[in-house]
Amino acid sequence: MTRTFNWRIVFKTIGVLTTLEALFMLVPTFAAWWYHEPDFGAWVAASAITWISSWWMVGAGRKAERRVGEREGYVIVATVWLVYSLFGMLPFWLSGTLPSFTDAWYETMAGFTTTGSTVFTDVAAQTHSTLLWRSMAQWIGGMGIIVLSVAILPMFGLGGMQLYSAEVTGVSYEKLSPRIADTAKHMWLTYIGLTIAEGILLWVFGMGKFDAICHSMATISTGGFATHNDSVIAYGPSIQWTIAVFMLLSGINFTQLIYLFRGKPERLVKDEETRWYVSACIVAGIVLATGLLIHTHMLSSIRIGLFTAIATITSTGFVASDYMIWPPVLWMLVFFLMFTGGASGSTSGGMKWVRIAIFAKSALAEIKRRIHPNAVIPVRFNGVTMREQTTSNIVAFMFFYVMIIVLASICFCACGIGFDESIGIAVSMIGNVGVSIGQWGSSGCYAALPDVAKWVATFVMLIGRLEIFTVLLLFSKSLWRK
Repeated sequence: MTRTFNWRIVFKTIGVLTTLEALFMLVPTFAAWWYHEPDFGAWVAASAITWISSWWMVGAGRKAERRVGEREGYVIVATVWLVYSLFGMLPFWLSGTLPSFTDAWYETMAGFTTTGSTVFTDVAAQTHSTLLWRSMAQWIGGMGIIVLSVAILPMFGLGGMQLYSAEVTGVSYEKLSPRIADTAKHMWLTYIGLTIAEGILLWVFGMGKFDAICHSMATISTGGFATHNDSVIAYGPSIQWTIAVFMLLSGINFTQLIYLFRGKPERLVKDEETRWYVSACIVAGIVLATGLLIHTHMLSSIRIGLFTAIATITSTGFVASDYMIWPPVLWMLVFFLMFTGGASGSTSGGMKWVRIAIFAKSALAEIKRRIHPNAVIPVRFNGVTMREQTTSNIVAFMFFYVMIIVLASICFCACGIGFDESIGIAVSMIGNVGVSIGQWGSSGCYAALPDVAKWVATFVMLIGRLEIFTVLLLFSKSLWRK
């Protein structure tokens, strides 16, 4: 039996989600009014345009069948990031803060995808409303626009399972309760709780209230937008350690965190992916700290090494030291850590450790099969034998991940960017890390990129945030067939 694509439900769902964005935009609008900033009018106009457009889309989807199939789910999830970025860039563009459409689009996409790279050459000179919206965009995109909306969509008669399965990253996902909306609520409550807890601690340790709010949202979302030009380099050890701890927590699967906060730490301890992820952070941190200690003979090397390892692996991109002035072997290690990412079901980018672990185990199993051709050597993860379909999915993901890096690097080279820097930017964008190597290095400022390169970078950001397949499916003919 064939069925047509349900365009009305797509319009209605995106309209409802855009309504949420219009509500979020009222917060920086209030900040612009509170601080008597010149971009207040732009914020009012942007909020009004977003609100009116959202209700136009809801109207276009009236009388829609309450049916969200897999095809509609993929289209909604991929499209809503574009729509959010389109409306989210309006305040930057209308106010003249970023008069270039390309720059305004880049900054906003970098926010919602939690990439954290920026085109602002002087971040500290921006208005409070601009800084707040940059952090809020990362915070909204961190847990996922769809995961937020899944908790709200049932009120509009819209289902959320297809959207949740298309949005939640990793090899698999786990429901905490029979109703998917309840799962989404638990995840967002944990997300909000961590944000508030970090914000309070940062304020207690001496960070200003406004900066504490912005940095806590940028940390928990593993986005990395700071309110100062030198990221968090100027802050003291207590603030840097606090940010490091919350970056580490944000890289853990939020389902495991919920069980931890429910008094079931054994679930977290037994989770194999968590052990791989935490071990990687510790080992990489020790290696970087040792190298820095030998190079600088400063005890602060321990803090900076661990901070850098966690910030890079979780794709947060905060910087406690300019790693491009370190010995090459150390900043090359930082570069390779950009490939990894945190745990599946976390806010971090990258390949995710569940894929890396299963891929490594599959490779080792293949070596054993070469030695013992008749032996049955299963690949197990968390005590469960992996199906061939799962390993095939991981191999396909790795293939596309590398191919996108290659193609993006070629595009960047064609724009006149150096070879090694092109590769660095491509790895940074698809992993949603933000910082890179070479000219852009630890600054994360890409204002000097050619416009064509910026558009390629934003597309790669989106692919990385939605973990490749959701975006690539849009270019598949089979998705659009009846």
